[in-house]
Amino acid sequence: MMKHRGFPGRLTGTDFQFIIRRANPKGVTAITRRERKRDRKPADRRADAGFMKALWEHFGPHPFERGNLDAGRLSWLFGREVLPATDPFDPEDYEALLVIDESAAQAAFPEAFEG
Repeated sequence: MMKHRGFPGRLTGTDFQFIIRRANPKGVTAITRRERKRDRKPADRRADAGFMKALWEHFGPHPFERGNLDAGRLSWLFGREVLPATDPFDPEDYEALLVIDESAAQAAFPEAFEG
């Protein structure tokens, strides 16, 4: 499992984690598309925006390996702002490649792309 050096471990001042420390010995947690409802808590929305900002600052428009990025946090963005970079895509592979859909990400999280 690739460890993304320099990637923030969590949203500053919260317990919303962005990365995992080690591979799951029981198996890889699958990335699945989670629906974001309009009534989500503001803290959850800030975590999504903070994670998107970290992804963009770290990887930009280039494909990146899932590695030690948290599957739960990725799942909130998967299928909309974060897309599979390869076909076929294995959602249970630490080496799976992902890419940011820049236009979708900017529309959903404009604050993540500001200065």
